[in-house]
Amino acid sequence: MQQVAAGAFHSIALKMDGTVVAVGDNSFGQCAVNASWTEVAHVEAGEKHTIGLKLNGTVIAVGDNSFGQVALDASWTNIQQIGAGRYHTVGSKLDGSVLAVGDNRSGECDVDTWTNIQQVAAGGSHTVGLKTDGTVIAIKNDVSTWAAVQQVDDGYWHTVGLKADRTVLSAGSNIYGQCDVEAWTDIKQVAAGSYHTVGLKTDGTVVAVGWNNYGQLDVNTWTNIKQVDSGYFHTVGLKIDGTVVARGWNENAQCNTSNWNLGALSSDDDADDGGDDGGGGCFIKMLSR
Repeated sequence: MQQVAAGAFHSIALKMDGTVVAVGDNSFGQCAVNASWTEVAHVEAGEKHTIGLKLNGTVIAVGDNSFGQVALDASWTNIQQIGAGRYHTVGSKLDGSVLAVGDNRSGECDVDTWTNIQQVAAGGSHTVGLKTDGTVIAIKNDVSTWAAVQQVDDGYWHTVGLKADRTVLSAGSNIYGQCDVEAWTDIKQVAAGSYHTVGLKTDGTVVAVGWNNYGQLDVNTWTNIKQVDSGYFHTVGLKIDGTVVARGWNENAQCNTSNWNLGALSSDDDADDGGDDGGGGCFIKMLSR
């Protein structure tokens, strides 16, 4: 299962053979996805750390550990999905419970009582969980009225949710218009960056709103996209042919993905998700076509 993920200033990609590649800022070792990164099923990128869910349900992590966000103990087993926030890491277990480690100054790791969770996402200082009944629970942003949701993602200060009817919900800060998604239709995946939001349409094109200071929204010409993710100031997209496109800030070479080929996807295959922004991770529940 191929997938891309965007951290704050680095980009990660999962190849068809279960290995992982990375480009961009490696000041904390967040791109050190070396030979031990095999049999990986899903990856997420936080601000300065990277996590990988293995096929056996365990989780590996590299990068900044200043708040313990990569200190994953023996309890991290039977994990079904993961999320990487700014300084914290979350994982949903097969029994619907949630684990979290890292920075908890805003209560973002207070998920001990959560149940029936099928997907989690981690933001700047908040966490969101998608329940099996399509409702959503969150720390900080108010999503109490959300229903019929099939995928969620967290940005730095905002949360987005994809509904079964392919429309999109949003909550939280809208200082740069990152929550202006109410007119979107025919969306099959959403990704939240620090101050921007990206939507993948069913026809393989991409829409985006929010802050465009580095060209991270300039994705209107992208086609044949199977999965997207948003970093702090950049956006990445996985194409059907297995190549990866990127737009936005490239100060740390996080957009230097032109030589990546993750393996071609068949027209009926769905890519796995990417996560987020240095703040959010999301497991993609692609809607059936």
